[in-house]
Amino acid sequence: MSAPVVARPRRLTKVCWLVAGLVVVVFGVLAVALGRGPEGDAQFRTADQVAFFVLGLLVAGLALLFTRARIEATVDGIHVRNPFGTKDLPWQVVRAVRLDDGAPWAVLELQDDETVQLLAVQANDGDAAIDVVLELRALLKASRSR
Repeated sequence: MSAPVVARPRRLTKVCWLVAGLVVVVFGVLAVALGRGPEGDAQFRTADQVAFFVLGLLVAGLALLFTRARIEATVDGIHVRNPFGTKDLPWQVVRAVRLDDGAPWAVLELQDDETVQLLAVQANDGDAAIDVVLELRALLKASRSR
């Protein structure tokens, strides 16, 4: 029996955290700067500054949504969690696991000609992504022989 496969994006997670941190810092600095006019007169009220900073937190939160990507696969099926949804699929509905040349992430090709994007398996993760795709293909093959 094959071991379960669990994968998360590596570089994407680091980039998202970096972007979120920068967004919070920039919005924080701008929120403070908004309170000063050319001659020291207040251009914006404190409530406006707080709202601007909260907007920055929301934008940072959107960036962090992409860190949710994850897959968990066993010989019975695969659980795919992408930023805006999840899917549980048995291997019987999966035709192939692909990571095409030039593709940003892996894809499950389903029997009904639909595809499911695997954002957790990013091509820019290099050999780690290839290893995950090979492990998923092995699970798919093992599910067929049951």
